[in-house]
Amino acid sequence: MPKIGQHRSYGTTYSTPRRPFEKERLDQELKLVGEYGLRCKREIWRVQLLLAKIRKAARKLLTLDEKDPKRMFEGEALLRRMINVGLLGEEEKRLDFVLSLSTSKLLERRLQTQVFKRKHAKSVHHARVLIRQRHIRVGRQLVNVPSFTVRTESEGHIEYALHSPYAPSGRPGRNARKKAAAKAAKGGDGDESD
Repeated sequence: MPKIGQHRSYGTTYSTPRRPFEKERLDQELKLVGEYGLRCKREIWRVQLLLAKIRKAARKLLTLDEKDPKRMFEGEALLRRMINVGLLGEEEKRLDFVLSLSTSKLLERRLQTQVFKRKHAKSVHHARVLIRQRHIRVGRQLVNVPSFTVRTESEGHIEYALHSPYAPSGRPGRNARKKAAAKAAKGGDGDESD
């Protein structure tokens, strides 16, 4: 009998809106796409689904008694995760604050937005290009996914990749190498003619 490899069935990571042509929602989505330099509205829908799942878990835990072991254990874990990702502050350690999270708060934690905020890029669109072209690393890990969620402890470690021409220690870019070669050739020709 032939061996069958593992078949992965990835579920959809986004859910489309119930009403496709609602003007207020369309305008709001277009504003978010422009503000955060997103590729398409599917990126917003993916974040909204993630937010819905987080809020659903928080609502479910809030229905339980405060001394319930499930609420204490899972509630603490949820809050710790939100604080690590930077969605909640240290002073907001209550499940009520999880319900007040918004889509823009999650979009703020994307690597693309963080690169732009840290002045590594001229615009959010430039930040996306830098990430996709492998110029950005988080810590020692090269990241080429613009939607990468940046944790609070790795926020300060967003830098140019070591091989990037933008890095101070990186290899010069194509034009810089071309100019250096032309300069060296010109300098070499001047020595021979004398």
